[in-house]
Amino acid sequence: MDTWVEGDNYQRYMGRWSEPMALAFLAWVEGADGGRWLDVGCGTGALSAAIIQTCNPTAVSGVDASAAFVGAARRRLGNGPDLRVADARSLPHPRDEFDATVSGLCLNFIPDPAAAVDEMRRVTRSAGTVAAYVWDYAEGMEMIRRFWDVAIELDPTIRNLDEATRFPLCRPESLAALFAGSELDAVETTALEIPTRFSGFDDFWRPVLGGQGPAPGYVTSLQTEQQARLAAALEAALPPSADGALELTARAYAVKGVVGS
Repeated sequence: MDTWVEGDNYQRYMGRWSEPMALAFLAWVEGADGGRWLDVGCGTGALSAAIIQTCNPTAVSGVDASAAFVGAARRRLGNGPDLRVADARSLPHPRDEFDATVSGLCLNFIPDPAAAVDEMRRVTRSAGTVAAYVWDYAEGMEMIRRFWDVAIELDPTIRNLDEATRFPLCRPESLAALFAGSELDAVETTALEIPTRFSGFDDFWRPVLGGQGPAPGYVTSLQTEQQARLAAALEAALPPSADGALELTARAYAVKGVVGS
């Protein structure tokens, strides 16, 4: 049910929140400014754009399994970065090519994330940085958490579609274990949080209809009357502030490590 073919629809649904989270992540990674960077699972280019904006890189590369998303990233970033369609478990780069290899909101969607982290370490030089972050699907990514809580209440048989169930790699303990298992040194984790403000319920709901990602993919599988029932239940569960806005928060967990000699 996960679909990743419409970069513009993804941008409206999740990309607009990926951008401030990318900046928060890079501020935490710190110490990896300059040099050559690789963005694994670059999507529509939010993290690559933040690297260019804040990290003074000498070069930026990116890979993503979705040709459509790579195309969207190229339109966004221009001809400077080297962006390729590739599998994170088999990166098309030589050993020790990058000073920092990072991944934003992607590891959960890779069938073998340990293989991806091993590849990230392989292409990063000794003493270089490997780092990643994923949404806290279990609790702190409120727009997704609220969606599945309401959807499952309406239909308990879909519990297995909930990202909190599907993606146990959304906790700091599992991220730390993943990086330690790849023999990275000085592994650290942290929680990152940003506000996600919707101007009203329509601003919350319309991007979900774009079909990009697990929750939107589920919505597009429903009949029109089922979609309307879900929308009404969600609107009732998301009381607006005095000005009609929905004030939510988004939490991600980040992990970083250093490549040993």
